[in-house]
Amino acid sequence: MRNPYGLLAGRIADAIDRITAAVGRAAVWCCLYAVLAEFAVVLMRYALGIGSIKLQESVLYAHAGLFMLAAAWTLQIGGHVRVDVFYASARPRTRALIDLFGALFFLLPFAAGLAALSLPYVERSWGILERSREASGLPFVYLLKTLIPVFAVLIGLQGVAQALRAALVLAGSSAASPAVERGAG
Repeated sequence: MRNPYGLLAGRIADAIDRITAAVGRAAVWCCLYAVLAEFAVVLMRYALGIGSIKLQESVLYAHAGLFMLAAAWTLQIGGHVRVDVFYASARPRTRALIDLFGALFFLLPFAAGLAALSLPYVERSWGILERSREASGLPFVYLLKTLIPVFAVLIGLQGVAQALRAALVLAGSSAASPAVERGAG
């Protein structure tokens, strides 16, 4: 008989993975927008001799959105940089130990600290509905700053999923982390 706590942990990790993947896939559209908008900025400036601060700032927003919203998805699929010299040749249990240790002692404290430290900064920005310093800039700086705690929550949630999956591997469950199974972690 399977451990009901293992099943619950696996389901929670799966749900977090689905949320992370959905947000990451949606954020990928920011990349397409950034490329097209930057092309338009260059074309307008050099071919037509006109500029648009709003369009230039929107590229910055798209770039920030892409990286802040897709970071957890990158972690989920094993795309973040790590010391693969040890990890790549390690057994699944060793990888699970590394993942669990990394999530509990580095990733989750970082995410919690970033969320706690960024909230007052974001609250002040929302309190004044902060705008661009440029007269013709975008009036949504508060939304841009909101990406910081959103990033912290998403990366923290993915850290929880990583820790749960690593714990399942260490407990001998068959619900191993997809990254651990691939050897990419």
